[in-house]
Amino acid sequence: MSSMSSVAGLSKYITTLPNTKFSIKAITIFTLIIGLLIGIIVPNGEKNIFYQILGAIIVSFMSFGLTSIICGVVIARAIHLMRGINLMVKHSMFLTFINGAAISFLTLVGVILSANPGTILAFLEFGCILIFAFSFIVFWSVTRIGLVKSSIIAFFQPLFSIIVLVLINFLGLNLISINLSISLIVKIIVGSLIFEIAIILFILTLAAPMKKNLKIEMLDLISLFVSHINDGTHLLEDKFTEVGQDIDTIVSVVSFKNEKGIKGLFISPAVHPGPLGNMGGGNMPTVLANKFEPFTMVAHGPSTHDFNPTHINEIDKIEESVKKAVSKIEYSNKASKFRRYSYKTANIGVQFFNKGMNVLSTFAPLGSDDIEFSVGLIMMIRASKKFDDTTAIIVDCHNSFSKESGQVLSGDSEVFELIEAIDIIESDEKYEGIKMGCDQSHLERLNKDNGIGDSGLKTMIIEVDGQRTAYLLFDSNNMEVGFRKEIIDAVCELDIDEAEVMTTDTHSVNTISRGYNPIGLSKREEIIEYTKTSVKKSIEDLEEVEAGCATEKIKSIRSFGPNNSTELISTISSTVQVSKIIAPITFIVAIFLNLLWLMY
Repeated sequence: MSSMSSVAGLSKYITTLPNTKFSIKAITIFTLIIGLLIGIIVPNGEKNIFYQILGAIIVSFMSFGLTSIICGVVIARAIHLMRGINLMVKHSMFLTFINGAAISFLTLVGVILSANPGTILAFLEFGCILIFAFSFIVFWSVTRIGLVKSSIIAFFQPLFSIIVLVLINFLGLNLISINLSISLIVKIIVGSLIFEIAIILFILTLAAPMKKNLKIEMLDLISLFVSHINDGTHLLEDKFTEVGQDIDTIVSVVSFKNEKGIKGLFISPAVHPGPLGNMGGGNMPTVLANKFEPFTMVAHGPSTHDFNPTHINEIDKIEESVKKAVSKIEYSNKASKFRRYSYKTANIGVQFFNKGMNVLSTFAPLGSDDIEFSVGLIMMIRASKKFDDTTAIIVDCHNSFSKESGQVLSGDSEVFELIEAIDIIESDEKYEGIKMGCDQSHLERLNKDNGIGDSGLKTMIIEVDGQRTAYLLFDSNNMEVGFRKEIIDAVCELDIDEAEVMTTDTHSVNTISRGYNPIGLSKREEIIEYTKTSVKKSIEDLEEVEAGCATEKIKSIRSFGPNNSTELISTISSTVQVSKIIAPITFIVAIFLNLLWLMY
């Protein structure tokens, strides 16, 4: 499983944050409850228990709740004025809610453990230090306002809470005895500096490998990634472009035309639709298809994350190559029937169109992931030479995923199985008369939570000499093992003789709770019903067409490149592993030093 896709799973913590109203309600309720508990526990000498509890509730809300709400707005505005990014009021309010909940809870713990005002004050001070540290690491890592400004903004909430507590005490509503003294301020500042130094050392240690190997600042990577998830910006692509590599690759096309012109395109680009979201080529299947007026299917060509476009604009180069390929296609009304061939675990479906052949490869029912470009190129050359320089189009159906699925790379045994499968292809008789019908279903009641991208399902039915073959392309990132067969069985009940299911491998669906999000994890029956409806509409759309194939080189497309892609993924993986060791040690030491300081 790719670490790049695993990183995408982190986005759930960004995209699923509650709205501002929820955070305001939550901090209000939480601090009122904390005040109620403190009012019951604290023996402050009040004869009337009702007034004692009411006073504690008011103090708790004013000191921890109201200050959190105000700071949520003020902090978001301050960071905006500093031209920071990624911290809207929604995010700021949720952050101050967490902080307010933490400091009020620690105060309650102090009350429970001891009636001594000094002990309670120590817990309050520790709470101020902790929320400073948490705020600082958030601001420094995601807002791009810098270390010093992040430090200043991080002091807003703890300082405001202390000031409000002092003012309330001055008015006679004593939750705990507290005076705004130099000693109090010094303790909080020094304790905060201890945590800040620990955070800085921690971040610099983790960032060093990425800075050295890829010349990328880790905090830039984090903040721009968050910006992409929040706002869909493409600023991170500029960073990837700086360290990317220009590569040459190919795109293959099957074109169908009727009397009015081109009716449909079946495209297989050897460019990977990643890394994630709408970043780079993440949504390439939809973006590329929308560039053409006719019905267009963009299948998954042989490629891995090495061939991720670094910028969405690189897709324009694929478009240009597709247009060149279409311009030189020779059309004919001759085609073969669809036939299947297997060798050990490798399975291919083959159909000839005029002087070209479409080869759909899969390892289903076993799990598999991307087929490397060099492997696909070998298959293409092998097939082309076998059939007198026939244009061979290789498609990775990408339709059978399990957690154990791996890429098909040079040297793997699966490579030779694919080659052997190519070698047993027979030159089938071509028949005159091709009919093609197509349909697109956006699967309206389904979305990315169900593994469905923007293009939904695209269906193409090819009829040759009475045989009807359904090409089914889901805009998804792979498919759960076994679901392919369920779909094929259902479709073949509809006057369909052969069918193959493919996914585009779009990474636009990878910005939610899972790094991988294959179709078939949910709503299987509903997906099958949508598929059957689309097949019926495609059958109704059948009409006489001519077809032809071509392959064109894509020159100098900026991609991650085999070196940088491996380096980036391995660096991220090692950074995550190292952080699991360093983080607990660093922060345990920081907490220990703070406790010693506060007890001094």
